[in-house]
Amino acid sequence: MYLYETHLHTAPVSRCARRSVRDNLTFYKSIGYDGVFITNHFIDGNINMDASVPYAERIHFYFSDYEEGEKIGKELGIKVFCGVEMSNGGTDFLVYGLDKQWYLDHEELQQMPYSARLTYLKENGALIIQAHPYREAGYIDHIRLFPRHVEGVEIFNAGTQELANKMAEHYAAMYQLQPFAGSDNHVAEDQKMLGGIRCQTPISDMADFIQKFRNHACAPFVKENPLLAVNP
Repeated sequence: MYLYETHLHTAPVSRCARRSVRDNLTFYKSIGYDGVFITNHFIDGNINMDASVPYAERIHFYFSDYEEGEKIGKELGIKVFCGVEMSNGGTDFLVYGLDKQWYLDHEELQQMPYSARLTYLKENGALIIQAHPYREAGYIDHIRLFPRHVEGVEIFNAGTQELANKMAEHYAAMYQLQPFAGSDNHVAEDQKMLGGIRCQTPISDMADFIQKFRNHACAPFVKENPLLAVNP
């Protein structure tokens, strides 16, 4: 079985991340993961760069952690893929399948209402997962659901309350959306619970991942961090 982290934040791109790309890749490699998806906060979220900076510069900065991760991943022997966590006032979406050049070419995305943005992303080949849809936090004004604009729902998020995860599982089942899981890891080996997807065969590239997901050839999983289990 091949294990992949699907929801990971790294420093310095995500302002709230506490560990570097190398720290994270070293950790996941040490506990037997075959790959990670770096999904830092996009330029509409908690990115570590001011919104006054020109769009192209922000995009280049956004992808810098992923580009570093590709190099380190080859060195360590762990696959690194790139995703995006987009935010609409605390309603978050994991977006997979579009590369840096696509975002450089589509600055107009930032001006679209969110329902139109999600439709446009999907029309351009993206896989969209609603992340932690029932999370409650001080920065979230209210819960919003987009069942007609996503293909899956994060039913387990390690940074979210148990009740919120159970509600997300119910939401996915009622709308017949595929279940998904991720750690939402900001702290590398200090993350107590871990989530992700497992596959019978390795993921070769982003297109392969999206095909596997849509063909139900991968499944969500939850596990304890074995390093903390050994050293509580």
